[in-house]
Amino acid sequence: MILEQELKGKTLSPQEVRSILKTDNKEIVELCKRASILPRKNSKGQTYFSYEEVKNLRKVQAMKNATLPPATVATKQSSAISNILSSLKEMENSLSDRISKVIDEKLEGMDEVVVELIRCKTDNETLRQKIIDLNKEIYQLKNDLNSYKPVGLGFYKKKEKHVWE
Repeated sequence: MILEQELKGKTLSPQEVRSILKTDNKEIVELCKRASILPRKNSKGQTYFSYEEVKNLRKVQAMKNATLPPATVATKQSSAISNILSSLKEMENSLSDRISKVIDEKLEGMDEVVVELIRCKTDNETLRQKIIDLNKEIYQLKNDLNSYKPVGLGFYKKKEKHVWE
């Protein structure tokens, strides 16, 4: 117990930390990042670690060595990402196929509707021309009718048309 209290107050230099953890500075920096430890500097500008920080670094190092190698983790992540991407691609294709099917069903009868619309428009134009022709004929017949004047006893006399030239 007394030994632990003495160790808690003690600071360790980077060289001592390297020898305790049996590693190099690069890995110590990586372990500090993982353990969220910021190395402190004394009044002379020298870096030091507390005993507790080194203990935490040792735990992080042990956990790092116990986990899967980085290549395996990267392979699993890559595999998971490719599985997600393939699932998304399948979902996209499925949605596209469904939407295409619905649109095709909705537009299935449109060809016949367009043909019928064109036929109706043609018929409408034909009937409009017939109306124009019939109006002309009615005008001529009214003029002919107005050229007859009653003379009495149910007789009518046709007036001669004067052509003004």
